[in-house]
Amino acid sequence: MDAIELLTTRSSMPRLIEPGPSNEQFDLLLKAAGRAPDHMALMPYEFIVFSENKRQQLGEIFSQAAQHKGLEATQVTQANQLPLRAPMVIVVAMKYQQHEKVPRDEQLSCAACAALLIQQAAFAQGLGAIWRTGWFAEDETVKAGLGLRPEDAIVGFLYVGTPAVPTPIKPHKDIMSKVRMA
Repeated sequence: MDAIELLTTRSSMPRLIEPGPSNEQFDLLLKAAGRAPDHMALMPYEFIVFSENKRQQLGEIFSQAAQHKGLEATQVTQANQLPLRAPMVIVVAMKYQQHEKVPRDEQLSCAACAALLIQQAAFAQGLGAIWRTGWFAEDETVKAGLGLRPEDAIVGFLYVGTPAVPTPIKPHKDIMSKVRMA
């Protein structure tokens, strides 16, 4: 897959199976993330990786958050199972650093770019990935369970694995309706 095809056909792959990324593939995911635009080279991100049986730890964090939120028992059980939908889940967090030249929004953007680059590097290697958020990404119980501070942010949960079916490519959007020439 060439770079233009990769960029213009990006679609999420929600149905993921084993195997997850090999060590070599995972190293390339991280190498790609390191190319995110990063003013002052702060690297304001952290990648918390859950694979194999470690995914249960993330499930426990999700179920604790669901309990704390007062959800029904079936929803708590369901939350516990969410990380099992892929062989690997990478939590992308923005780790805020006070800096006079790099505002919080720019640091958040850097972490989001790193997440996209991980996803694109997965696709480029024949893997599948989907970037999920939902209320778990905003939940203080989840953040605390991951060892994040209140000023940090969860950018997303990247589920990575082998596509169970060919990746469905969504139709192109009418992007010109979002362009204003000055």
